[in-house]
Amino acid sequence: MNIKTTTDPATPVAQAGALAPPAANAELSIELAAKYANLIDIIGSYDSAIIAFSGGVDSSLVAFVAAEVLGKRALAVTSGSASLKRADLDLAKELGNHWGMAHRIIVTDEVAQPEYRANPTNRCFYCKTSLYTHLATIAEEENYAVVCNGTNIDDLGDHRPGLIAADNHNVRAPLVDAHFCKADIRALAQHLGLANAHKPQAACLSSRFPYGTAIDPELLAQVEAAECVLQEFGFSQYRVRHHGEVARLELLPSEFALALENHASLTDQIKATGYRYVAVDLQGFRSGALNEGLADRQIAVVNVYEPPSYEST
Repeated sequence: MNIKTTTDPATPVAQAGALAPPAANAELSIELAAKYANLIDIIGSYDSAIIAFSGGVDSSLVAFVAAEVLGKRALAVTSGSASLKRADLDLAKELGNHWGMAHRIIVTDEVAQPEYRANPTNRCFYCKTSLYTHLATIAEEENYAVVCNGTNIDDLGDHRPGLIAADNHNVRAPLVDAHFCKADIRALAQHLGLANAHKPQAACLSSRFPYGTAIDPELLAQVEAAECVLQEFGFSQYRVRHHGEVARLELLPSEFALALENHASLTDQIKATGYRYVAVDLQGFRSGALNEGLADRQIAVVNVYEPPSYEST
């Protein structure tokens, strides 16, 4: 049976259990259609599942397919801690509601942990350990068979201590098992009509602080407020890196002109969030910028999974 897909985010999704491997068509390549069929089979093999759901496109795809395949046996859980932007929390709520999926908001305690607040190079390990400990407790108390996340093959072989926490808690990564890269995820999310198919990547707010800079809820809120200013000015991909009194703006080079055209009001509004100085980084936006300059021995490369190369049939 062919699945019904849509590119209209306002169109309700199919009923639980209605998914079947899609026929290759103009929208999905043969290879991606095969990966999608494999993803359906993998998630369908779970008796039930909790999905760690941040509102990003990776975990959204897992949550969406789980809701369709498992129905009421799937539960999306989002941590509403201070390290998640309120806009992303609101998006997660909207998506879960739109899909008719069971969705729960919890508040994890990573910011209360001194190891996390100290912001070491393995900070993500403590954050994800807190999250997966909470999810494991829910799974045990409510009889969910597995916990899943949105890790994909592009996440492997990078500095991602959170993968160690996932491995410690036996968290499943169905996108890795189905050999999905980021481009595959966006293409399939668009094919399925997910509203956030092209949402810019958004790491947690704690990633805006240089390692060793102590983190607290007030500083996280300050960074979030400054990034809200950039959003209001129309920047599409950005980070506000926190350097004490200095807000270092990472913007797409193609949007430098927008910053120059609005430099006075942009500066005033970011200063109003608590910064004394506002600077634009001429290297532009780049993920993981705060890893730059650290010795290899300080940044451990994590590769929990080593999937084989995907070959289309």
